[in-house]
Amino acid sequence: MKTIKGPGIFLAQFAGDTAPFNSLEAIADWVAGLGYKGVQIPSWDGRLFDLEKAATSQTYCDEIKGMLASKGLEITELSTHLQGQLVAVHPAFDAQFDGFAPAAVHGNPAARQEWAVQQMKYAAKASANLGLAAHASFSGAFAWPYFYPWPARPAGLVEDAFDELARRWKPILDVFDENGVDVAYEIHPGEDLHDGVTFEMFLERVGNHPRANILYDPSHFVLQQLDYLAFIDIYHERIKCFHVKDAEFRPNGRSGVYGGYQSWVDRPGRFRSLGDGQVDFPGIFSKMAANDYAGWAVLEWECALKHPEVGAAEGAPFIDRHIIKVTEHAFDDFAAGGADRALNARLMGIG
Repeated sequence: MKTIKGPGIFLAQFAGDTAPFNSLEAIADWVAGLGYKGVQIPSWDGRLFDLEKAATSQTYCDEIKGMLASKGLEITELSTHLQGQLVAVHPAFDAQFDGFAPAAVHGNPAARQEWAVQQMKYAAKASANLGLAAHASFSGAFAWPYFYPWPARPAGLVEDAFDELARRWKPILDVFDENGVDVAYEIHPGEDLHDGVTFEMFLERVGNHPRANILYDPSHFVLQQLDYLAFIDIYHERIKCFHVKDAEFRPNGRSGVYGGYQSWVDRPGRFRSLGDGQVDFPGIFSKMAANDYAGWAVLEWECALKHPEVGAAEGAPFIDRHIIKVTEHAFDDFAAGGADRALNARLMGIG
């Protein structure tokens, strides 16, 4: 068994235009002071990171690693959640997702998608330059507007959508394979890969690609009412990243899983700071340890109520006390009698 690395923190929700959130070095000082050991870097945020430069300059990557190491930090993974989203966009969301891309490609879905694919290729090389084994991203979506089958979906619509999704991702996965890095898709509502069934549909279409893997985040499964512990049992071999995020689901007589278009504060299913929700983290960390998850436990803070800086301060000690330092021997080794085949035969009555 392996001991999970951590605590780490995803910087996306904390980056801003004021200190200490406006540069990687300053935010690194802040998170190190809170007790974090790793940072997951949003590769789209130029205040923190230059993805193209990291893909083309080993010196730049070495400087970043050295700066973070001087503060007792490592990079857990790079993230391309926004760029990955743009690999596959249903036209209904074109206007909303244009904001994830440079202004030069706004209003031009083909150019936007081409930009996103190049970003993903940069991410593969940058991850390799940084010595990272896994990469966090989104799959994008063509079928999501049709997730509830009313009106009845035309025959083959979902299958065709997943065929196209796989066609777009297969060459990207090949680039990651060339660089020795896994793509860990966050299994997330709004993405075509939003549960185990849809991940399997995709995996089949990319030929069980060894680099097509999972970012596990139990909060999204609470909101779907999916068994997030059984998910680990089924897919542990593909889980390469782990967002530690809490959530709660409290349905009522007016609203349930779909949320009634309400704000996050008012939805029955909502994200919470660690320890404030319903997620069974002792169960999760136990299963991750038992299944040899060797990656990082990374806080992703998204809470409808609590201030982010409070959530971040509470997150490091919460993760740290849930990480299980795995045992190197069995608890009853002291009573072991050693190997004796003759004794075994007598005990079975066949001696």
